[in-house]
Amino acid sequence: MSAAMCLSETLLTGRARVDPVDALIARSARCSDPRSTYAPLFFSENPLDAARAKAICARCTVREQCLSRALERGEPYGVWGGEFVVDGHIVNIRRTRGRPPKKPILMVVDEVTGVASVA
Repeated sequence: MSAAMCLSETLLTGRARVDPVDALIARSARCSDPRSTYAPLFFSENPLDAARAKAICARCTVREQCLSRALERGEPYGVWGGEFVVDGHIVNIRRTRGRPPKKPILMVVDEVTGVASVA
């Protein structure tokens, strides 16, 4: 379906057409939450929040599909499928504001409590 057809369908019905793969991911993902309480973790500037988001993704059953769809859509930013995505590309180390530490700190974060331990 073309972008123009999707736009006209959205204007006529008031609802955007959702890809079936995206609907499956939305139903099955561990981060799926009707109240969107997890959403800030996946788009946070805080390294601890991002590590917690990656911990949530680590045991997700649709992790690979989530990552591949995010790359296809060219997601601008966030944790998708357990990886940092910036401008539609996976980045290994997300650059934070300020001066980088001389020695990177590896963290292991509990996905439920958000408590970090240094690895």
